[in-house]
Amino acid sequence: MRCPFCGFIEDKVIDSRESREGEAIRRRRECLKCEKRFTTYERIDEVPYMVVKKDGRREKFDRQKVLNGLIRACEKRPISMGRLAGIVDEVEGRLAETTERELSTTTIGEILIQRLREIDKVAYVRFASVYRDFQDEEAFFNELKDLIQRKRT
Repeated sequence: MRCPFCGFIEDKVIDSRESREGEAIRRRRECLKCEKRFTTYERIDEVPYMVVKKDGRREKFDRQKVLNGLIRACEKRPISMGRLAGIVDEVEGRLAETTERELSTTTIGEILIQRLREIDKVAYVRFASVYRDFQDEEAFFNELKDLIQRKRT
């Protein structure tokens, strides 16, 4: 495993345990060169989950891509990485439940938007502005009005 800090290839495993769901093994590692610690997750390699894009193309589900989108939306917000990883876990769980092992990007986006709306309104608006591809300020303001009305009711 390559150290994310210095790039050195050798490390030692300090701690190893199963995730809460038992679907992955979490390993704490320490780089033998710079001595910094980092976490890795080991998962079973299965038939890949697929994502159906808006134009009909299918591509392999990329957990990190979804997580990166959430991280960008939640930048400088008081939301833990564990919470964001939990949201991605939920999406992955939905994929595992489908018999076709695929979900549309629309379904995935709506799950993410719903969770962000519950957690943090600013992160929700940030994510929605990219996901829903607002073309002008009017569409953006309409989304904000809707959010404010939901808060009042």
